[in-house]
Amino acid sequence: MKKVLDWNKYLDKAAEAVSEGVVLLKNDNGALPLGKSEEIALFGRMQLHYYKSGMGSGGMVNVSKVTGILDGLLEAGAKVNDELLGVYKKWDEENPVKDEESWGNAKWSQEEMPLDDTIAENIAKQTDTAVAVIARTAGEEMDNTCERGSYLLSEGEKQMLVTVRKHFKKLIVLLNTGNIIDMSEITEISPDAVMYVWQGGMTGGTGTAQVLLGKSPSGKLPDTVAYSISDYPSDKYFGNKERNFYSEDIYVGYRYFETFAPEKILYPFGYGLSYTNFEVNVTASEIDDVTASFSVSVKNIGEYDGKEVVQLYYSAPCGKLGQPARQLAAFEKTDCLKPGEEQTLILSVKINDLCSYDDSGVTGHRFCYVLEEGTYGFYIGTDSHSCQKAGEYVLDKLRVVHECTSAMAPVESFKRMKSDNGRLVFEDVPLMTYDENAVRKAALPEELTYTGDKGIKLADVLSGKYSMDEFIAQLSDEDLAAIIRGEGMGSPKVTPGTAAAFGGVTERLKGFGIPCVCCDDGPSGMRLDCGTKAFSLPNGTLLASTFNTKLLTELFIFTGMEMTANKVDCLLGPGMNIHRHPLNGRNFEYFSEDPCLTGIIASSQLAGLKMSGVTGTIKHFCGNNQETCRRTADAIVSERALREIYLKGFETAVMNGADSVMTTYGSVNGIRTPVSYDLNTVILRDEWGFDGVVMTDWWAAVNRRDEETSLTDFAAMAASGNDLYMVCADGEKQEGNTLDELKSGFITRGELQRNAADICRFVMNSMAMKRMLGTADEIEIQNRPDEGETNEGAVEFFKVDQKASLSGENIRVTKGGSYAFGLDVSVFGRYKVKITASSTASETAQLPVTVFCMGSSIGTFTWNGTGGAPVSFETDTFFFSRFVTMRLYFAQGGLDMISLDFELIEPESMQ
Repeated sequence: MKKVLDWNKYLDKAAEAVSEGVVLLKNDNGALPLGKSEEIALFGRMQLHYYKSGMGSGGMVNVSKVTGILDGLLEAGAKVNDELLGVYKKWDEENPVKDEESWGNAKWSQEEMPLDDTIAENIAKQTDTAVAVIARTAGEEMDNTCERGSYLLSEGEKQMLVTVRKHFKKLIVLLNTGNIIDMSEITEISPDAVMYVWQGGMTGGTGTAQVLLGKSPSGKLPDTVAYSISDYPSDKYFGNKERNFYSEDIYVGYRYFETFAPEKILYPFGYGLSYTNFEVNVTASEIDDVTASFSVSVKNIGEYDGKEVVQLYYSAPCGKLGQPARQLAAFEKTDCLKPGEEQTLILSVKINDLCSYDDSGVTGHRFCYVLEEGTYGFYIGTDSHSCQKAGEYVLDKLRVVHECTSAMAPVESFKRMKSDNGRLVFEDVPLMTYDENAVRKAALPEELTYTGDKGIKLADVLSGKYSMDEFIAQLSDEDLAAIIRGEGMGSPKVTPGTAAAFGGVTERLKGFGIPCVCCDDGPSGMRLDCGTKAFSLPNGTLLASTFNTKLLTELFIFTGMEMTANKVDCLLGPGMNIHRHPLNGRNFEYFSEDPCLTGIIASSQLAGLKMSGVTGTIKHFCGNNQETCRRTADAIVSERALREIYLKGFETAVMNGADSVMTTYGSVNGIRTPVSYDLNTVILRDEWGFDGVVMTDWWAAVNRRDEETSLTDFAAMAASGNDLYMVCADGEKQEGNTLDELKSGFITRGELQRNAADICRFVMNSMAMKRMLGTADEIEIQNRPDEGETNEGAVEFFKVDQKASLSGENIRVTKGGSYAFGLDVSVFGRYKVKITASSTASETAQLPVTVFCMGSSIGTFTWNGTGGAPVSFETDTFFFSRFVTMRLYFAQGGLDMISLDFELIEPESMQ
């Protein structure tokens, strides 16, 4: 079927998401909205360098244009003071930003322009209104720190805000950040308005400008903003490089603050202002043994159009388990209401969903979800702190909701927080009482008798002609060992520059009619390392702040169509880890401190992808709540906290149709997640009924409990129910220990056949299968801007056997153009990269070339006119994958490429 993806509508929908996700915290003295005729003095050097996302795989989207805050204002017709803008542009040119695209070592912020009173006083004579931009980044392998320029304001930023506040009648502060930062000094400076504009992707400035210039904000905080970072309950237990005890247990974010420390809340979870005002009243309620349902009337009683988010919280009786004072159960967002307009929303929750997990047996029902006897209160409002009681349900007798088995229990002693009727106490955490290996061995799947090739193709299973068991029975031991290996990064078997291929990665598997599925990073849009441009989405924090599931589904329908146009079948996102602590560098990819909001927002995104025929991979399963030593640090968590906080969002997504899961690098309770049978089978499959595919993170360690780190123990991975190892250099090459451990008896053919069936079931229902059958959608992209001359859609690979030289004669150099190519590397390690070119331009010409390797810049080199003589520049980089995607970006024309040379200088094995 032919479908049209209108790029302009895509941009509009993303901007709409931004406008609904920015969160207005303060708005005094009529500071906002701004009038278009009102001149704005824009302060802060980051007005010129908008952060569209955080760093790492979740943010590496190549775009043709990023509309920042300044751009958005100018494009919307706002008046920006030219004199001040000229001062910033001149200083910025003389003091360029640093490390904008580095992975793991970028600066959290950029040096701020020193602002003296003379400049501020002069500009204040021209306008009363100042807007100051504060910006932050962080990301993969780069946590924030509680230092100036990271979580805290830099000295330059503080000085700027103090100076502006002194001279201007109105000061508006915009926070272009991945997640919350310290607000104490901003509060002391006392701006008239403060708004988190987050990181809004390539069109963030458009949506932000819409709100600044009149559209009522409707975003709500997905996290609690406390007065100090030390107020967060996880603060004492975050950032250790070896092990992190989750001693706050279930009391994460507002669950802690509303229970034990309401006085430490600066801005509560769910809070966000509008330009208008709303009257929220519960008009009817119906509560029985099955459901609690509330009709809520929302009336716009202000002067602007706007939307409101109504939130339903509950409190469970403290009982023997101990409970938070508030827990989010549901939320709904109104339509855009005009002044005087009213809308009725229905919010409901199943009584059984109010249950808690007893991991100690204190209720008499160990390893069960239970409802303790007592009064369950329901609260309706617009944030976690101001919500008002709307009803109650009284349970006379304890109810067992679901019987489970112990899983993922900690093995190391520690104490956890508990509420004793609102009093904070600590108790010992229950430890593991079972043999993990015995649990697995007691539930080994039955082996299918090997039949050899019977001519059954995967399409025959799809049509119903044969069963999946009949198909899988054809696969040999070698086939079963091969199908659990993904190939990447940059596999030439799928779209150039993507993360991996899996499924039909060998000729034999392809012969069974198994296509290769293409998966690609990530939560903020497609990362195409060959340089192909893609759409950069708003970050996870912003999208969660919309509290608008319908809007996000509509946005991700566009994303799904874009994926289909690029033959990408599975997006490696959404990211679903909990905002346990504000310093987690990857919070920008994730949604919230709350598992209910997390699960619902993820489900809405997946729904949009699936409507377009593709899907997403929910990650990182689970406990990936800090980037510091993420590959080695152990998260030590109680079973109750895992099930109620850190797994709950994933469970919601699975119940709503998620069919692909990615495990983490690190370990939880002493065992790495890719080899955790408890996680990948007992909980995910046996309890939740998941029947999709589970993959590792890229090059994850897969060693067994208490054994040395291994990158090749694929047998332990497969035995746990983690189906795919991501990634191997060559699908045809037998890697790992699978066949050896099959002979030893550690893993059975039945287990490998189960993994193969999981993979084939997923592949069979993918867009890759439709492409093979000729039934895939054809996407026509309309109204997409010209993105310069490039060869990115047809990447040629060149063999590098420790040393190689590529001729530059076929590389066309055009201004704004790119040349992408691939390397097929035989030996991993550090390579010298030498680029030789000439130019007949003048000696003062500046002809810069930026070199990208796997999507990251490894250097920018500038040639002057060379009189036609060859001039070389050198750098070095690490090639960690067989297929390495490279790209040259030419900021100017006039350069003649002569050669590209690669030479191994320091070998390093991946094994």
